[in-house]
Amino acid sequence: MNTFKNYIGGQQQPPAGDHWLDVFEPATGAAYARLADSGEADLAAAVAAAEDAFPNWSALPAAERAHWLNRLADAVEAQHDALVRAESIDNGKPLALAARVDIPRAAANLRFYAGAATQFASESHAMGLGGKGGAINYTLRQPHGVVGCISPWNLPLYLFTWKIAPALAAGNCVVAKPSEVTPATAALFGQICEDVGLPPGVLNIVHGRGAGIGQALVEHPAIGAISFTGGTATGANIARTAAPMFKKLSLELGGKNPTLIFADCDFDAALDGAVKAAFTNQGEICLCGSRILVEDSLYERFRDAFVEHARALKVGDPLESDVDLGAVVSEPHMNKILAAIQTAGEEGGRILTGGNRKRIDGRCIDGWFIEPTVIEGLGPDCRTNQDEIFGPVVTLAPFSSEDEAVACANGVRYGLAASVWSRDVSRCHRIADKLEAGLIWINCWMLRDLRVPMGGMKQSGAGREGGFEAMRFFTEPKNVCIQYDR
Repeated sequence: MNTFKNYIGGQQQPPAGDHWLDVFEPATGAAYARLADSGEADLAAAVAAAEDAFPNWSALPAAERAHWLNRLADAVEAQHDALVRAESIDNGKPLALAARVDIPRAAANLRFYAGAATQFASESHAMGLGGKGGAINYTLRQPHGVVGCISPWNLPLYLFTWKIAPALAAGNCVVAKPSEVTPATAALFGQICEDVGLPPGVLNIVHGRGAGIGQALVEHPAIGAISFTGGTATGANIARTAAPMFKKLSLELGGKNPTLIFADCDFDAALDGAVKAAFTNQGEICLCGSRILVEDSLYERFRDAFVEHARALKVGDPLESDVDLGAVVSEPHMNKILAAIQTAGEEGGRILTGGNRKRIDGRCIDGWFIEPTVIEGLGPDCRTNQDEIFGPVVTLAPFSSEDEAVACANGVRYGLAASVWSRDVSRCHRIADKLEAGLIWINCWMLRDLRVPMGGMKQSGAGREGGFEAMRFFTEPKNVCIQYDR
């Protein structure tokens, strides 16, 4: 059985208390590894290592920090196949998806922030003081010191590196906690750091439960900033803890994202985009489009084609090359999704396809698989259309006007992402302006540019990740004003 240890002070270390958690393979339902269940002694060691490393790391020229990030990216690319397999086993996602998206984007995150480290610019402002001379104001941006990064289970290495890379590039040292549900790629990344010789203490990885080591990380007085991606309820608890301590927070939380399909859309492109937005990674992406709103004149044609495409998706062993959907991440999560489908039926929803746990013959007979599920006949205010399900479950509903579509799209407590499909450019601009979402795609989905900040409105979070916005989050501005005589 594999053993995933902490990475503290440049070395793999077992938990100080010798406590371990089981790690399960979603496709089989069986434990395949054990994971360090860290406690306060492990956190204290990680923070101490980060504090010791900070003076030298922050004093390095930006080009040298960039060099280390590029070395890590090289190593991730060299370990591509091993990381892909680890992520597929750990997370339940198809091998092809991990190979196409997760691991390449992890390397891309590191390379982007290697470049950003040397291109990150500050500001200066000249002031005229009449005949008395002038002044120059300039802003220094300095790293916080030790920061905490807590990453989720759905895109494990991709989002892990998306957090640690800007923090390291800006000169911070990091204590990171990956999800205990999918720790494998973060554990392998710790080994990569050790193998390439990353200076000890610059990055520390502590494993364990969110309610344990995660909460302790948020509470630790030496952690000056917290970057968290995960559920809205957990984000709210982090905010309650961190706000009285005046910690800087970035919270990327849940979503209930709409896909708006207009009758003048490119039908095939919209259909393909809506299917991908609904079911990629088993619907376990915070940016997935789980509410599909279709103009009424196109509704029946689109609904029938969408259902046909959903039925054609292959659910199976994620280690097989031709699988479209793998297993959902855990048995409790599977049961939560199935309960949400039952609720949809109780609310009057009609299940057009799916709705059940799927049994896969062979090694995956006990795996946590759910059929792609499409539901219609539900109003916008029901629980199914209000609560984040985070699985392969979508609802379809018609609309008769732009105003109705926008009102329905905005009628949830979340505001993370949306997509709009129409050939009318003016309409697309109008709707994008009205939608309450931090990220809006027009005639596409999941097309990401690392230069662009990302985050949500309302209960989808606070702050922004990505681009130079993340570099700004991981620094503190300090204004300097110098007056001079003419």
